[in-house]
Amino acid sequence: MSYTEEVGNKLNNLLTKSYDAEAGYKKAAEKVSNTGLKNFFNNRAQDRYNFGHEIKEEVRSFGQEVDKGTSFTADAHRAWMDVKAAFTTDNDEAVLEEAIRGEKASVETYNEVLAETSLPNSTRTILEKQRNSIQNALNEVKTLEEWA
Repeated sequence: MSYTEEVGNKLNNLLTKSYDAEAGYKKAAEKVSNTGLKNFFNNRAQDRYNFGHEIKEEVRSFGQEVDKGTSFTADAHRAWMDVKAAFTTDNDEAVLEEAIRGEKASVETYNEVLAETSLPNSTRTILEKQRNSIQNALNEVKTLEEWA
C-alpha cells in the first residue's frame, strides 16, 4: 500500500466516523425534550457534516476514492440509544451520556490518526482543528448535564 493510499484510508475512516457522528447527533436531537440540548445536538450534527466535507476534499487531494455511508457499529449504537432512551425515566440524561461517550471515542480516534508523524501539514491542520472542536464540544456537553 502506498503512502497516499494509507493516508486516504485513515481519512476515509475518519470520514465514516463523521457520518456516524452526524447521524447520531440528529438522532439525539430527536430524542431529547430540552430545547438547549436539542439545539446543541443539531449544531454538533452540522459541525460533523462540515467536517465530512473537509475530509472529503482532503481525500480527493490524494487522488483517492471517498467512502460513503455510516458504519454498522454506529448504526448499532444509534439503536442502543433508542433502547436506552425507551427504558430510562430520564431520556435527556441517557442521551447526553451517550453523546459524551461518543465524543470521547471521537477524540481518541483523532489522536490515533494525529499520532502518525508523517501526515501532510494540510491534513494535520484540518484534523487538529476538528479534534479541538470535538474536545471543546465534549467540555461543553459536560456543562450541559445540569440541563438533562
